[in-house]
Amino acid sequence: MDKTVSLPSQPHTTTVNLVESTSNPSGLQLVSTYQTNRIGDPMDLVALAQQVQKGDEFVRANACNKLTVIADQIRYLQEQARKVLEDAKKDADLHHAACNVVKKPGNMYYLYLRESGQRYFSIVSPKEWGSSCPHKFLGAYKLQYDMSWTPFEDVEKRDAEIGIMEKLLNQQAALPSCTEPNFQGLTK
Repeated sequence: MDKTVSLPSQPHTTTVNLVESTSNPSGLQLVSTYQTNRIGDPMDLVALAQQVQKGDEFVRANACNKLTVIADQIRYLQEQARKVLEDAKKDADLHHAACNVVKKPGNMYYLYLRESGQRYFSIVSPKEWGSSCPHKFLGAYKLQYDMSWTPFEDVEKRDAEIGIMEKLLNQQAALPSCTEPNFQGLTK
């Protein structure tokens, strides 16, 4: 049985669902039908409607809060994706710079700009060139083992991060491996 109740100062009405009643469930009268089927105090319906409305408000607020968290996560992932794409473009651009030596991971390379506009890598640093440096120095980069490039100013931080990861991987490798149980001796 549904009852519609208008709550004071609310723009819409709230429907309260009451439990269906039967005077003889399964053919037996268990309690007084007068006591179980009467509406009682009209304020009871208002209290029920207020409880239903409060439940609706909480459900809506919880859904909004969860959607806000998801929206924040989406923005964070979009920013991470943008950064990955920028880093990939930068790495590709650096890999396409002219170079007369085979680049080996773990080494530092120095990027210069010729008057012609050509960018090129050298293994000679501006410090080693001294005042006779023939071209404009653009920056120093370390070629990482994953073939990404790390700017000189970030090398120490990146090497520390890689060191931590290697330490974690070495600790993981030291753990016993998950192998299947040895079934020898179980068969007759």
